[in-house]
Amino acid sequence: MAQLGDWAALRVIREKPPGLFLDSEGDEGEVLLPRREMPDRWEVGGAIEVFLYTDSEDRPVATTRRPHVMPGEFGPLEAVASTRVGTFLDWGLPKDLLLPFGEQRDRCEVGRRYVVHVHVDPESERIVASRRLSRHFSREAPDYQPGDKVDLLIYGKTELGYKAIVDGRHGGLLFANETFRRLRHGERTEGYIKEVRSDGKIDLSLEAPGRRRIDELEARIEKELRQRGGFWELCDSSPADLIHHELGVSKKAFKQATGALFRKRRIVIEDDGIRLA
Repeated sequence: MAQLGDWAALRVIREKPPGLFLDSEGDEGEVLLPRREMPDRWEVGGAIEVFLYTDSEDRPVATTRRPHVMPGEFGPLEAVASTRVGTFLDWGLPKDLLLPFGEQRDRCEVGRRYVVHVHVDPESERIVASRRLSRHFSREAPDYQPGDKVDLLIYGKTELGYKAIVDGRHGGLLFANETFRRLRHGERTEGYIKEVRSDGKIDLSLEAPGRRRIDELEARIEKELRQRGGFWELCDSSPADLIHHELGVSKKAFKQATGALFRKRRIVIEDDGIRLA
């Protein structure tokens, strides 16, 4: 039984001038797949994978396109129009997605991208977007251990640091004084669990903790040295911002990694750089 907001394989019932009528086997009944969306090959009784949403007249309709952000997910979408009912976002379908004013934390600007949560509104029975993200975080307690690798979606910045959505389910924070590169709104990146507090809040890091962090950095430095012909004008006396620009890590982490490589006799540390041994 396919419902509004589902991606499903639906059976073709018949063809009419507007397109193909598909059986949702649910409350939506027969759903039109417009002629412009019809695949090259199809047959009555066969199945076509489609996404169910509503057209400009709020009638259920199918599309073979997959939206940029599926219902139940978070993601960045571009604002393309502002109207008296809200802001419309480009989500990759013929009909743009509504971000109602009541779901905006502040007025959106056309041309900018915003991280939103997409869902079926139970009152209007329409697919809408929301920028009130914390309402849609999982209510389950985070089940992570320090050092776990996670997927992050950056959605905001405060004086403390960058706010991120963790694995599409929870909210977390990357502290500014521990983040050594600039992060963009809507950027997806890998991170690590630093701590899950007793109140469920999650502290994050971009660097792997402990020995694993240094091991990964050692491998990156050796790879870069090989690509540079065995020598790199980067050393302990290099400015911290240059080290961060080249490797995206702190000077302390760089010195720990090069020190470990030196003790393993993998590199030679010179006054003006490092060299493969």
